[in-house]
Formats: sequence, structure tokens, C-alpha cells
Amino acid sequence: MLVDSHCHLDRLKLGDRSLAEAIEEAQQRQVSHLLCISISDKNVEDVLQIAEQFEQVYASVGTHPLDIEEGAMSRERLTSLTARAKVVAVGETGLDYYYTKDTMQAQKDSFALHLEVAAETALPVVVHTREAKSDTLDLIARHGSRQSAGVLHCFTEDVAMASAALDLGYYISLSGIVTFKNAEALRDVAKFVPIERLLVETDSPYLAPIPYRGKPNEPKYVHEVAQYLAELKGMSFESFASATTDNFFNLFNRAIKLDECRSK
Repeated sequence: MLVDSHCHLDRLKLGDRSLAEAIEEAQQRQVSHLLCISISDKNVEDVLQIAEQFEQVYASVGTHPLDIEEGAMSRERLTSLTARAKVVAVGETGLDYYYTKDTMQAQKDSFALHLEVAAETALPVVVHTREAKSDTLDLIARHGSRQSAGVLHCFTEDVAMASAALDLGYYISLSGIVTFKNAEALRDVAKFVPIERLLVETDSPYLAPIPYRGKPNEPKYVHEVAQYLAELKGMSFESFASATTDNFFNLFNRAIKLDECRSK
């Protein structure tokens, strides 16, 4: 089975289909669990409600670097949210200098806060980073903890940054971008990262993999991402799926597999 380690279920546009149907379709394609990501104080309750409604869905709590002005969470608010049912991670947090550099300092302050709360609550961190390699690694080293090391999600940087993140205890998660024709550098990263530190995701509803590029992305398409990466790394699909699923539960150790949960 597979895990979609990063998706935005509250943002899916499904037309006549329900979210329950989309999750069922993912399960039919071997996606057994999903991590639904919060990006601000404005959507966190929606994310938590989805996680509480569906037993196979877990949640993160945090403020995306591009949402800090509209819905930045205070330390007290973020800390309180980490105690909610089904919360297994802090984030999505991090730095994004691609779209705006006007909020660089605010982004840094928010990222540092998230790293510190994660360390205090022993939760892994879901990190977004774009065109901010040095500052991302520096803040992780200064404000993070190896015990709460997390994942650089939807990774699009180079092998050097991946190597530095691995040294800090982080995992690397790859999305449908790795299937794009112009993503050769990212394929080098995929080959470099050891299988025991790799996760897969959709980042749905964004970044659908080939052959669905340009269409709305859904959790079921993590199957295509995993299949592509398994072939790239010279592994069977079954071995790759098993390894990345184990990685998810090793990292997000508050999450419990459904079969284990039901046996208790």
C-alpha cells in the first residue's frame, strides 16, 4: 500500500463527486493513508474536520510561508493545535523567496517558531522551501531538533541541498514534478536519496504527474508518482511502496496504520 504524504483535501474541486468518493478511489489504487496539510489559521479547522471524519486521513497544523500575512498562527495557537486528535505534524511551514521577498523576515520568524514548537511537542516538521536553500538549512540547524526532524516536501532543489537535509535528519518527499520532461535534475535527486529516507506525495490539487499533467491532481495519482520512482530506482513497485509507507509511519510516529488501530 501507498501513503500520500502531502495533500490539500480541503482544496479539491470534485464536481459531482464527494470527498469520500475521492478517498475511496485512492484506496482502490492502493493509497491506504493520507496526510492533509494545513496552510493557515483560516483552513486549519477544515483540515482537522476532514481528518476527524476519515479514519485513514491525518492532519498537520501550521502556516505556509505565503500565507503568513493572512493567517499566521501565534505560538500559543500552534502549540494548542498540536494536541488535537489526528495531528501528526507541524506545518506546512518554511521559506518561499520565489513568489515574494517582501516578507522574508516574517517568513523566517514564522519558520523559526514552527521549528521550536515542533521540538517542544516532539512532532516532525513539514517544510516548504523554494529558492531559499541557505536560509532554510540555517534555520533548521539553529531552531530545530533532530528528534523533530521532518520532511522537505515537494522537493525541487538540487542534490547538494538534499544531502545537507539528510545530514540534518530530514526526509525528502517527491511529487509528480519528478515525472515532468524538464525535471532531470530532480531525477538525479531521486536516484541519490536512499530509499529509507524517501516519501511520495501528490500535493493535490496541484502538480498532477504525467500523464495527467495540467489536470486537477488527486491523491489516487500518488500511484503514478510511486510507479515512476520505483522504475527510476530499479525497484519493484511492491518493494518501493512498502518502503515509503514504512518511512511515513517511522517519521510521523503519531499516525497508526488502520490494521494496527483496529487490532487494539
